Amino acid sequence: MSHLSLHSPLGALTVFEEDDALVALEWGWAEEGEVTQLLEQTKARLDEYFSGSPVQFEFPTRPAGTDYQQSVWREMSDIPYGETRSYGDLARALKSSPRAVGSACGRNPLPIIIPCHRVLGAGGAMTGFSAAEGIKTKRQLLDLEALALGKLLIA
Repeated sequence: MSHLSLHSPLGALTVFEEDDALVALEWGWAEEGEVTQLLEQTKARLDEYFSGSPVQFEFPTRPAGTDYQQSVWREMSDIPYGETRSYGDLARALKSSPRAVGSACGRNPLPIIIPCHRVLGAGGAMTGFSAAEGIKTKRQLLDLEALALGKLLIA
């Protein structure tokens, strides 16, 4: 599987590609691997994102998951940069439950690219995040997006 590691304000990240689609983004540095054009483009877009540019990630993705997880990840991908939704919002859209949505969010293999950090608990509560430092990382991502759009930071 092709992969590329990069430095970010959140620490080292590694993006993985298989069959011309992104399949995972993980915290940590991986040994050198085959680097593809898609991985180079993804790195450039992530660098833009972390520099405060309001970017959307429009790359081919193929995250492994159940049909339900895929539906949650598609719904999350539609959340615009700098905006948030609640687990309840996504659950209503999917005719599901907030707990099931939360479970699918926690299994998202492409955080940031599939923006699970934009999903909050009821009333804007900061809940879990699968990144290395959990809620702290989620807050950093939301703050980065808010600053890029000139919005007030989440309290």
